[in-house]
Amino acid sequence: MATIDVPEQVSVLADAEALRKACKGWGTDEKAIISVLGHRNAVQRKQIRLAYEDLYQEDLIKRLESELSGDFEKAVYRWILDPADRDAVLANVAIKKLSPDHHVIIEISCTRSPEELLAVRRAYQARYKHSLEEDVAAHTKGDTRKLLVALVSAFRYDGEEINTRVANSEAKILHEAVKDKEFNHEEIIRILSTRSKMQLMATFNRYRDDHGTTITKNLEGDSGDEFLKTLRATIRCLNDPKKYFEKVLRNSIRRVGTDEDALTRVIVTRAEKDLKDIKELYYKRNSVPLDQAVAKDTSGDYKALLLTLLGKE
Repeated sequence: MATIDVPEQVSVLADAEALRKACKGWGTDEKAIISVLGHRNAVQRKQIRLAYEDLYQEDLIKRLESELSGDFEKAVYRWILDPADRDAVLANVAIKKLSPDHHVIIEISCTRSPEELLAVRRAYQARYKHSLEEDVAAHTKGDTRKLLVALVSAFRYDGEEINTRVANSEAKILHEAVKDKEFNHEEIIRILSTRSKMQLMATFNRYRDDHGTTITKNLEGDSGDEFLKTLRATIRCLNDPKKYFEKVLRNSIRRVGTDEDALTRVIVTRAEKDLKDIKELYYKRNSVPLDQAVAKDTSGDYKALLLTLLGKE
């Protein structure tokens, strides 16, 4: 369930002209930029970029980057890109950090459909002249590398069919490995990186029914263990992405100093998918509407864009 409010009819030429006008002369009209781009879906945003280039022989993304700044510029840039290209950029930024942000790689590989992940890998290669797998492998090590490379290389079955016998036997395999604290067991990596999401949900449910607790509860351990954190995030993303994203939003707002990167990432990547459901979950969990929490923690044009994408003017 998307949150963005898109009008019935759109003229991409008029939009391109409005954006040109917003960027011309003294000072930029940020409100005009938000009122156009904040109410256009991915297909329309691409058409606007093409129309703008056709009309003015200029790259709209580059123009906006030169006109805007700070968190607002970053959010507009992330929003205006094609979804696969945006994920490629997010992945590259996450990998190249001094301390790589494995959560971003997990989100992209575990919450996108097989076709979407394939498109991200193609976009990454086109943009950076390296494969995503290659760069993930180069910037990680040990068991974390094994898991992340397997996840980004996956092309899972995406249908509804599940095999109950497989769910039962793999729930047992997972339980044995977790009980023996063999968290890096190759069978755990094989199961998490090859099975369909529906099959994994059946396996996790079997695990819970058999042992009276979820697998993630059984994986609670040394908070400094990087691989264990990666494993828990992977299972959460595969099993209940909405719950996972709600937690990312909660943590991004609750910490001392907002984590704008995480806040922007979740809102721009989920606004056209399931952000309405994530908002409901957030309210249930925190007794505060998400837009109210975002409004309290952000300011200026950055705040205005996020609230627009959340469906609140």
